[in-house]
Amino acid sequence: LGCEDTTVPFSKADPLNSASKSIFVSEAHICEAYERYLVMDRYYAQRIGHKAVINTPIFKDTKTPDPFVEIFNDTESNRAAKVDHIYMNETLFGAAASCLQVTMQATDVSEAFTLYDQLTPLTPIMLALGAATPIFRGYLTDNDCRLGVQLESNDDRTAEERGEKPLKHNAYRIPKSRVSPINTYLCESNAAYNDSPIVYNKEYYNEMISAGVPSPLAQHIAYLFIRDPVVISRDKLNQDLETESEHFEGIQSTNWQTMRFKPPPLNQQSIGWRVEFRPMEIQMTDTQNSAFSVFVILLSRIVLKYKLNFIIPMTKIHQNITTALKRDAINRCKFWFRKDIFTQNTPQIHCFKENRNRYESEDESYIEMSINEIMNGYGNEFPGLIPLIREYVNSISLDVQTYNKVQQYIQLIADRASAKVKTTAQWIRDFVRKHADYKYDSVVNEKITYDLLNTLNRIQNEGLNVNKLIGNY
Repeated sequence: LGCEDTTVPFSKADPLNSASKSIFVSEAHICEAYERYLVMDRYYAQRIGHKAVINTPIFKDTKTPDPFVEIFNDTESNRAAKVDHIYMNETLFGAAASCLQVTMQATDVSEAFTLYDQLTPLTPIMLALGAATPIFRGYLTDNDCRLGVQLESNDDRTAEERGEKPLKHNAYRIPKSRVSPINTYLCESNAAYNDSPIVYNKEYYNEMISAGVPSPLAQHIAYLFIRDPVVISRDKLNQDLETESEHFEGIQSTNWQTMRFKPPPLNQQSIGWRVEFRPMEIQMTDTQNSAFSVFVILLSRIVLKYKLNFIIPMTKIHQNITTALKRDAINRCKFWFRKDIFTQNTPQIHCFKENRNRYESEDESYIEMSINEIMNGYGNEFPGLIPLIREYVNSISLDVQTYNKVQQYIQLIADRASAKVKTTAQWIRDFVRKHADYKYDSVVNEKITYDLLNTLNRIQNEGLNVNKLIGNY
């Protein structure tokens, strides 16, 4: 996407006559029926007053120009492009990066709060485990995940909101893009860990507090309403606010955060309270996608059954998200995580001799760990999430076929964490660098791209077995 010849029939970017003014992508890339996207494209360009600005670091191979500099036949693009970065200027670069999102039902609002909070520290861990996006605009990048590009591609903040100009036409200085990690835990018992500054609509916040809404939830909802709606359907302009909540959903669904708290729609109360786990990358096979989806559900089950506590300061989670984007973060980096995950309410688990380690200060209870240590555990220091999940699976009634399938899924995640199986990003990067047409200059040409997609298609649809990507399954 963004290279010269990527549509059939051939289409050329038309910056003078397209909504986005992109020099890379034509509107032929967008489904004709998807009018919503074209509206969003126009919204972003008009609100910020210029093209989208996206810069992702290039992977420096042995023959990559140093410095890496691109010159475009476009003054605005030349001004916006960074040295040693791959430049893009269309929101489609973020929107077209596929993700794997898991929505789970809670029994009530209290359980939804618990799942939202306790799964939040897992968002960067699962992002790195599922890393699958090492190429943008025909170049290898120095990141392995899509999220950095999505943050920039959906950033509709004006210069005032970014803090580049004094506030005059806008009401807030906003530190984050519409796509971002969450800002606040929702349980009042976790409010002390909300140490990241947050801007929110104080009028709406005060109204909710007066109506008895708990402060963390009121702050979370009021944060959503510091932004304009991106798109509103004409037939939804006039609503019965007593029975319909489409206006809220319009704001809620265009704040793309790593977790989403989903109240029941007013006219569909039977749906109940839900939580959406949103950071993961799409994988290349149905089996891998099933494994990651089931694994998230199992994480939610052990949180509830064993009364686990994963809470760490919100700023540490934001650090972890930045870390997760990096090339080969799963092996090269460590992540902040809570060491004493058992609580006073955790039942005794027979395979763990001592569930409860207590520390003199709260700061001692979270440390930097590798993903392998977080998932598979290490010695007596940390039990590991996968041993806990295995214990849970063994404690419930499953037929033999389902049990074996779930164990395969768990093993795939365990092998990813321990580097026995590569992430999709690692495998793609290695495929490119070993290809006969690759010149060690970071360029992924059309022949390499075709062979890569053809190989991935054979893995999924023809049973091609690549153990380093999918394991021995």
